[in-house]
Amino acid sequence: MTEQTTDTTTAATDELADFDALTSRYQRELMAHCYRMSGSLHEAEDLVQETFLRAWKASAGFQGRSSVRTWLYRIATNVCLTNLEGRPRRPLPAGLGTADSTVNEALAEDHEVPWLEPVPDAAVEVEQRDTIRLAFVAALQHLPARQRAVLILRDVLRWTAAETATALDTTTAAVNSALQRAHAQLADRHLSPDTVEPHLDADQQRMLDAYLQAFWAKDVDTIVGLLTYDATWDMPPFLNWYRGADAIGDLIGTKCPGGVHDMPMLRTSANGQPAFGLYMRQPDGTFTPFQFQVLQLDGDRVRHVTAFFDHRLFERFGLPASLPADYRPEEPAATPAGTARTTG
Repeated sequence: MTEQTTDTTTAATDELADFDALTSRYQRELMAHCYRMSGSLHEAEDLVQETFLRAWKASAGFQGRSSVRTWLYRIATNVCLTNLEGRPRRPLPAGLGTADSTVNEALAEDHEVPWLEPVPDAAVEVEQRDTIRLAFVAALQHLPARQRAVLILRDVLRWTAAETATALDTTTAAVNSALQRAHAQLADRHLSPDTVEPHLDADQQRMLDAYLQAFWAKDVDTIVGLLTYDATWDMPPFLNWYRGADAIGDLIGTKCPGGVHDMPMLRTSANGQPAFGLYMRQPDGTFTPFQFQVLQLDGDRVRHVTAFFDHRLFERFGLPASLPADYRPEEPAATPAGTARTTG
């Protein structure tokens, strides 16, 4: 054993000795990894805990053939693969292969479908924000579990084919073949980590301010004007999804129960994207959670909205359980030209 190898092994052993610090160091990036694999915030949390439990039990046998980080990712990947055996993928309504709906069609719910879930930016740590975007994670769910693992390890974590093969107990030829098939499937859906922008510019910030104000005023014409002409809208657990700015405007204008000054929204971010918690006025005047919107932008317009009807998300994203009757959205502050802010 060389002196360099000995030093590396000693450093890894020291890192494993302080397991609380190790957990804190890798928690958020392993959360992102398990979320990409599972498509579920709740499952990812359990998978990360199982990863650390297995690592703790196996730490005495760690031989230093890789870094502790690589070793943890190898454990996490296999924990995820075991968890995914026999389970259906987590879709969004627009990804079910059904035709888009019209406003005249009745809304159909399906609580049996394990829908894709959004993840708070604060819960994950990623080097490339695009690799956690909702559209990319949704595309990953179309891949078989092992293809999904190969693509994440090779394209997101930048592992070599040999490292990936070792982690998955397979051959480099099998890894390269799986990666090729995964790329082909994503290409069919025109999705990759590079199809979204990681930052918001001043025009986009102003558009999002206008979007919030338009819902508060229930100004359907303004909302329609802030969408791309071919925008799409889905809202799990409802199976219906809608295509086109006018169709979405009709949906909001005729199906949404709120009226003027009934729908305040609070800004947050999910999957590295702009998001809003939308509240609905109640008979006593207060506002309670109604839907959680995650937006995909195209320039200074909204291309896609997924509106999750899961009130648990408000707590998970740190949003209040209710708003008082006298709540009013703040008027947007002027954003200097050329200023850019991140979504988080």
